[in-house]
Amino acid sequence: MPAALEGRTVVVVGGSSGIGLAAGALLTSVGARVVLMARDAGRLAAAVDRLRTADGASVTGVAGDGTDESVLEQALDQAGSVDHVLVTAGGFAGGALLDTPREQVRETVEGRIWGAYGVARAAARRLPAGGSLTFSSGLYLTRPIPGASAAIASIGAVEGLTRALAVELAPRRLRVNAIRYGVVDTPLSRGALGLADDAAVAAAGQSAPLGRFATAEEAASAALFLMANNFVTGTVVTVDGGQSLA
Repeated sequence: MPAALEGRTVVVVGGSSGIGLAAGALLTSVGARVVLMARDAGRLAAAVDRLRTADGASVTGVAGDGTDESVLEQALDQAGSVDHVLVTAGGFAGGALLDTPREQVRETVEGRIWGAYGVARAAARRLPAGGSLTFSSGLYLTRPIPGASAAIASIGAVEGLTRALAVELAPRRLRVNAIRYGVVDTPLSRGALGLADDAAVAAAGQSAPLGRFATAEEAASAALFLMANNFVTGTVVTVDGGQSLA
């Protein structure tokens, strides 16, 4: 099935680290052309250089805010013909309801919802029939934790948007899916969980059903499946190592 992605162009929004960067590496390994988009120009350049070390890898980078629709349109135009778009960008700022004013979580919530919506608007005009959009969701939607109500609500909105757009864009023969991730070992999750090194990550993951957290590559592989399988749309794929069951 990965052969279906050979020669295809994939834009990864939030591709400078973590799951996005891992997805870029997997995509180049199957012969896809990859366009990474991220805010931090320095980290983006390092990510592009890292992926270009693969023989024959076609990788470019576009620095910009993935929640800004006009920037996304420019990035897609610069990329040329685009077949698939993967969105991995998005923070998870929290705070107890009664102690956290709306303004404190506004950026996280709007980044998730309007970021996904803006990507869809920009990409739907450009993707060919058979193209796809893949968004990111998270475990806490089904296993809420205290102090994260706004962030959890925003990923719920992304899942709702996924299903609605799958119906709306079906006449264009575009597919829309999402991946509901569990805890994945990425720089973002290490920072959020206060995990300083590999030993701390291993210790924290022992309580998970499989005795560890997912690697970024394991999480990213689900995105390739959703891009390559032309009969999957309106679906939320769970990749959490059974964490939603524990």
